[in-house]
Amino acid sequence: MNRASLPALALVIALCAPWAGTAAATDDDDAIASRDAALIDARLQAMPAQRPGVPDLYAVAFAGDGGEDVFRNEATYFETLLAARFGSDGRAIALVNHPDSLDIAPRPLATLDNLRRALAGIAQAMNPEQDLLLLFITTHGNRYHTLVLAMPPHFDTTLSPGQLRGALDEAGIRNRVLMISACFSGGFVPALASPDTVVMTAARRDRASFGCGDTESATWFGRALLVEGMNRDGGLLQAFDYAKRQVSRRETMEGFKPSEPQLSVGEAILPRLRAWEATLAPAPRLQYPYDP
Repeated sequence: MNRASLPALALVIALCAPWAGTAAATDDDDAIASRDAALIDARLQAMPAQRPGVPDLYAVAFAGDGGEDVFRNEATYFETLLAARFGSDGRAIALVNHPDSLDIAPRPLATLDNLRRALAGIAQAMNPEQDLLLLFITTHGNRYHTLVLAMPPHFDTTLSPGQLRGALDEAGIRNRVLMISACFSGGFVPALASPDTVVMTAARRDRASFGCGDTESATWFGRALLVEGMNRDGGLLQAFDYAKRQVSRRETMEGFKPSEPQLSVGEAILPRLRAWEATLAPAPRLQYPYDP
């Protein structure tokens, strides 16, 4: 499914890949790549040192489609939410495809190379036995189970399940909580699931999810998970359960085919996840700044 296949009068459009083809490279692409590498390295160097004996959370937000504000909104909110409520204490980085990332709010772009660089740096900083990685990806997806990475005119490509798994494995990060907010994102579960991994997706492998476009400030799944679920008491699995219920209610009320968010939980990561969540202190709800 893509934008063209959705009803013209629909109030909400699905998170499905709208881009086709590959954008022509521009003369400053090498300069942007160098800038991104410097931004990532500076962010990694500024992260607090890993604390021996204390499980720490390291996080990456990844907004893939630079053509819509909702993905930028969710990725930047995710970064601040983790600091405010989940004790990341600066151990988070956002890779964001959006015009603002090249202008008024400089951030590294969401490319596979930049993701690999960020993950490799985090892997060097963390304790692989006790610390956790939380990766949040928000973008369009398609029935072929690839995710859109687009920042026209600089690039227009995709991220596959194998590429994402490869980036995580190459970095050597063991304990992983992966959140993928996109259409058909359930198709990523088989490649990403492992005893040391939690995978949350916005939709079943053969279903669309909803809420992108110019009429929304957050996707339906992103709002339910980040803005609502992760602002409640409880841990990440409880936030997902809440989000799944809320998305289902909204889809039923508005007459949309259920997206059926998916969850895979590895047995080995559960005690590590619980040990980290036990260190969290109650914190006030963080307002979502992009709502009218």
